[in-house]
Amino acid sequence: MSSTQPAADLNVPDLIQKKRNGETHSAAELSALIGGYTRGKVPDYQVAAWLMAVCWRGMTPQETGDLTISMAESGDLLDLSSLPHTVDKHSTGGVGDKTSLVLTPMLAALGLTVAKMSGRGLAHTGGTIDKLESIPGWNAELSDEAFLEQAREVGLALVGQSRNLAPADGLLYALRDVTATVECLPLIASSIMSKKLASGARSIVLDVKVGAGAFMKTVADGEQLARAMALIGQHAGRNVRAVLTDMQAPLGRLAGNSLEVQEAIATLRGQGPEDLHRLCIELAVEALTAAGFSDNARARAESTLHDGSALAKFRAFVAAQGGDPAYIDDPGLLDVAPGRAEVLAETGGFLNSVDALSVGRAVLVLGGGRERKGEAIDHGVGVELLVKPSEAVVAGQPLLRVYHRQERGLERALDLLRSGVGIGATPPDAAPLILGRIG
Repeated sequence: MSSTQPAADLNVPDLIQKKRNGETHSAAELSALIGGYTRGKVPDYQVAAWLMAVCWRGMTPQETGDLTISMAESGDLLDLSSLPHTVDKHSTGGVGDKTSLVLTPMLAALGLTVAKMSGRGLAHTGGTIDKLESIPGWNAELSDEAFLEQAREVGLALVGQSRNLAPADGLLYALRDVTATVECLPLIASSIMSKKLASGARSIVLDVKVGAGAFMKTVADGEQLARAMALIGQHAGRNVRAVLTDMQAPLGRLAGNSLEVQEAIATLRGQGPEDLHRLCIELAVEALTAAGFSDNARARAESTLHDGSALAKFRAFVAAQGGDPAYIDDPGLLDVAPGRAEVLAETGGFLNSVDALSVGRAVLVLGGGRERKGEAIDHGVGVELLVKPSEAVVAGQPLLRVYHRQERGLERALDLLRSGVGIGATPPDAAPLILGRIG
């Protein structure tokens, strides 16, 4: 950790008053506050008051950057300096978002190095580790030496968040959750970026989801968050680029862990849904640009999904972490729940909407997600979009297919899905996938 004044010299009420009055903190003050709280020397009730003052008065970009660095330095810092062209990717969370399964092997095939810690799903959003654990044998735990060696040899290593990365973030988030201080832009941005800084990559690509199935509901809010995170990266000497992407409807056609792995593999073969394919290309271009390799970036990214190089990297990555590559060669072998049920169109017309949040919640009640950390999940359940928004439908046509196991949560899932479907007499205006970019 960086030099921090002793907690005994820290007058927390003065800091609370200072922020309450709209004044700014120095880097030393923030480092002392975060260090003292992480070590248990500053009590929850004082930090809770400080958090509320931050929500009320806000923080300058300099303060937000200093806060994030203090949070990142509160625990382990991954040293990736021995690896070439390291890049990390983060999504703010969505439904059907299997982008990391496609993008990371694309980047490895393009000569970048992805040595990344990923999370598990919580509530209606899925987690990359949960999806990968759908593949029999795949192991989310590697020693530090094996992690770095695999990243060097394969170009891609993904593990669970087992390291003590940014422990201050976990402590602060738990307190924010019970003090109504979650929805505060500097605190959201510092929470996300503290783990990215601690993870060590030189270049970072952010996929900021906007819409019904995302935390950020409007483009304006998404832009604010993306700019705040990009400024934090700049403050810390990292190359950060952000893309705002639509999350009104689920990404792709499949939501649920095993189902999303199947769709990711199809995309790596150049056969995936158009929106997922296009988003992965856009994010790959941003990653190449951030890493300083913008020349012919789009064509190079496209080629990885047609010449087999990204699929080969994914297969090598899965095998290196104990997964059975037979499931990559034949993804139909993956466990998918045997039960089937469908949501039918009540009238003809055009599918105007499929609410991403409703789909995510349906997967959750089927058993494919968790309400609390550590809960077991069913990798085989999920939802398939048989029709995408703007497509024509006739009365009685199946719109969505539910994959369930012994009808667990089925009726509730069907109710959620029916409530999230909208059919109109005319097709809706085409919604852009890419809503903005921050470089």
